[in-house]
Amino acid sequence: MDLSKLQQIDPYSWSVPLHAGEKRAPVRLFGSAPLLATMDDKVLEQIVNVACLPGLVGAAMTMPDAHWGYGFPIGGVAAFDAEQGGIISAGGVGFDISCGIRCLRSNLDSKALLPHLEHLADVLFRDIPAGMGEEGELRLSPRELDVVLQRGAEWAVQAGYGVAQDLEFIEEHGRVPGAVPEAVSDLAKKRQRGEMGTLGSGNHYLEVQIVERIYDTSAAQAFGLAEGQIVVSIHCGSRGLGHQIGTDYLVTLAKAASRLGVTLPDRELACAPIKSREGQQYLGAMNAGINCALANRQILTHLTRSAFARVFPQAMLETLFDVSHNTCKAEQHVVDGQLRLLYVHRKGATRAFGPGHPALPQRYQQSGQPVIIGGSMGTGSYILAGNPESENSAYASASHGAGRAMSRKQALKHWNGRDLLDGLKRKGILIRTRSMRGAAEEAPGAYKDVDLVAEATEMAGLARRVAFLRPCACIKG
Repeated sequence: MDLSKLQQIDPYSWSVPLHAGEKRAPVRLFGSAPLLATMDDKVLEQIVNVACLPGLVGAAMTMPDAHWGYGFPIGGVAAFDAEQGGIISAGGVGFDISCGIRCLRSNLDSKALLPHLEHLADVLFRDIPAGMGEEGELRLSPRELDVVLQRGAEWAVQAGYGVAQDLEFIEEHGRVPGAVPEAVSDLAKKRQRGEMGTLGSGNHYLEVQIVERIYDTSAAQAFGLAEGQIVVSIHCGSRGLGHQIGTDYLVTLAKAASRLGVTLPDRELACAPIKSREGQQYLGAMNAGINCALANRQILTHLTRSAFARVFPQAMLETLFDVSHNTCKAEQHVVDGQLRLLYVHRKGATRAFGPGHPALPQRYQQSGQPVIIGGSMGTGSYILAGNPESENSAYASASHGAGRAMSRKQALKHWNGRDLLDGLKRKGILIRTRSMRGAAEEAPGAYKDVDLVAEATEMAGLARRVAFLRPCACIKG
């Protein structure tokens, strides 16, 4: 990205100057100069286009891990007011609706784990369905799937996939209101019937990690984390159903924009007013997609616990937190001293409520919400905590991962899957995958430096670092 096009506000935030005659909302980019310099210019073009959409409140924003996406940049955040003609955009949510991370803390430490790591990796790889189009053992009838789309992780727990305590530590307690299964196409539902409890492919993973470093001892204590402890991160979303919802509604919303006279700066920003018929239909379908993803991660949590129990009969895995990073959520935020209901699009960005927020479980009231920045296999991940400053500056949003630095096509030119896995094994990181091509596409070097992203996230006031997690085994599709 050409930094000469930006105006620096402080070392970790930037704006885009308005030119004469230009009609748009402000644009704010969070990140250090080195991070922004590595971003494609398309990120800037896309977030400026987002700032032209009707009903936007405040600034259109990008997080420190931003990169080019469809419509919105990945790492894009924008809030809209339905009472002022605000829109909802499928491109502002993404195709992988409610892609997110479930983090589990264990009662195991690295000394107990490492002698059995190979065995555990093999058991997890056998028991966790992963890969393009991979299906699990669970088969749902159309009526059963509609119930899942209504009730999310709550359904999964009642069906025996987990415990009630899990729900306390999931966004919206595992069930987003406003889901309308009837707004989801039959094709989307057909794609999902065999995919509940599956990991998928691409950048999705299940990773066994060691807490290597604690930054904030008070928050770490609240999160139940200590150095040397084993945690597990499960990164996946709504699978085929979410992707089909996105595909279906890009067409629906584009037609609505044309019918209602909404000017689109980019056809990929297909959208409709939130209060329109089409806007409400997409909102209902998207909420169903969120519940699908929450149920999916709950089932995967159950499968992970069962796999661990086969290797470590004494193992206990508790849900630390489950947070989505491809959603549009109706939230109350203070704007110019007034409390307003806004529809906050977070595409490749994580909700990050600060201490005292009423939506947080009691355990995290003093610390703030756990925020998870997932790294690429081989580099490590971070757990952070939400800050009050983020609620004021970024609608309580933070980075969600390292963010791609090169395309998958470019990555394939740089890395060979087998060589990559062998190199990671020499570093003590075991990879289990069904696709060497997919492994090469997800090479650690294809992503931004997760340490720089986490540092910038903290220095920009979006969330503060609590713990660094070092990978030791990663299951991929």
